[in-house]
Amino acid sequence: MQSQATYNYKVIRQFTVMTVVWGIVGMLVGVIIAAQLVWPELNLGEYLSYGRLRPLHTNAVIFAFGGCSLFATSYYCVQRTCHTPLFAPGLAAFTFWGWQVVILLAAITLPMGMTQGKEYAELEWPIDLLITVVWVSYAVVFFGTIVKRKTPHIYVANWFFGGFILTVAVLHLVNSAAVPVLSSPIWKSYSAYAGVQDAMVQWWYGHNAVGFFLTAGFLGMMYYFVPKQAERPVYSYRLSVVHFWALIFTYMWAGPHHLHYTALPDWTQSLGMVFSLILLAPSWGGMINGVMTLSGAWHKLRDDPVLKFMITSLSFYGMSTFEGPMMSIKTVNALSHYTDWTVGHVHSGALGWVAMIAIGCTYYMLPRLYGKAEMFSVRLINIHFWMATLGVVLYIASMWIAGVMQGLMWRATNPDGTLTYAFVDSVKATYPYYTVRLLGGFLFLSGMFLMAYNSFKTIVGGRAYDAPVLAPSGAGLSPLAAAH
Repeated sequence: MQSQATYNYKVIRQFTVMTVVWGIVGMLVGVIIAAQLVWPELNLGEYLSYGRLRPLHTNAVIFAFGGCSLFATSYYCVQRTCHTPLFAPGLAAFTFWGWQVVILLAAITLPMGMTQGKEYAELEWPIDLLITVVWVSYAVVFFGTIVKRKTPHIYVANWFFGGFILTVAVLHLVNSAAVPVLSSPIWKSYSAYAGVQDAMVQWWYGHNAVGFFLTAGFLGMMYYFVPKQAERPVYSYRLSVVHFWALIFTYMWAGPHHLHYTALPDWTQSLGMVFSLILLAPSWGGMINGVMTLSGAWHKLRDDPVLKFMITSLSFYGMSTFEGPMMSIKTVNALSHYTDWTVGHVHSGALGWVAMIAIGCTYYMLPRLYGKAEMFSVRLINIHFWMATLGVVLYIASMWIAGVMQGLMWRATNPDGTLTYAFVDSVKATYPYYTVRLLGGFLFLSGMFLMAYNSFKTIVGGRAYDAPVLAPSGAGLSPLAAAH
């Protein structure tokens, strides 16, 4: 008698565990650089200076923590909704080990100053090539699984994951285009673009890294895991499809809002601003769709901390996607840009939306991957939730206040037209808010250590478990049925 086929959970277990590990590493570096702004003497030599560690923090949190979470959840979702094991399991294993090598190489080269000097894409060209190979392999595994699906319907979460995978591939190839320098060191290169074109390509990439890596991919998580945890069908399946197409079209045009009041042509800046304002509609449509999925199940929030993480993340998503379009308006941008208001905005999205939905999904998957009904301690999840929430609030509130204060101080003038304040005056006035920001970051990091302990006890108390492949139910059109 032939044994029943099982889902490939091994690679998901690996990525899920590394999500927790890299989350701690990335956020620890974040706390260190926040401390360096309070106590400059913590800049210990060139390799551990703020200028070297800040890009390491960005890459570790986005691509290591966020990336591992995206790999884990997309591999979990695509198997469960397509009712088939992963396509090319050997290639799936390669994506795990290849991605970890990329992360380790970044952790070595960034503190050494070996970068292209671009925001979000600072790695040298040999590492860029490895990223390309890993990402193409990821696409083959994901879309190969969809091709061999046992249901006629492709669940909407897979549309978001698929859109994220394809777009990030295009973004990476275009923005990383480089001309190697024919001298020592061999890995040195220059951007294939120059001047304002390079700036435009960089922020087309930069904002769409936010729009697809940190938004579309994580919305894929939301559309699968929120209905599953709430045990309710998604509020409006039609709205979810409209949300997808409106979001991916509009996001592509928003990048120029990072370049207001620069050498970029005015019409390009205005185009970016207009599309950023339009983005509010699909963003809030998705947020409302996720939150309203709890219709008839609001009582679950009283004693389900995993659902608290997910719904709170959607609240931060709604807040961030309101704030972003507002900050893209030229007159608002004149006050906010280059201040810590932008830092607060970024972290309301990165910690409030991205990290909290990733944490919620990790808490959902981990016990199931190890044959358990729930995590080792639900009480610790609840404590983690409040630590994370308080940490985010302290962080973003302090940066909002600091940012508005900085913007007002920089533009303040005396009756004779001279500046009222020197730049160093704004730095001195910001100092107390950096201390509050450090406290918020430390609280969030502490919650991650709590999660690591809870995860360790869950893994030790269980055993690796690969669930049997389920037969599709009905036509597979119901979101909840599709998400068996």
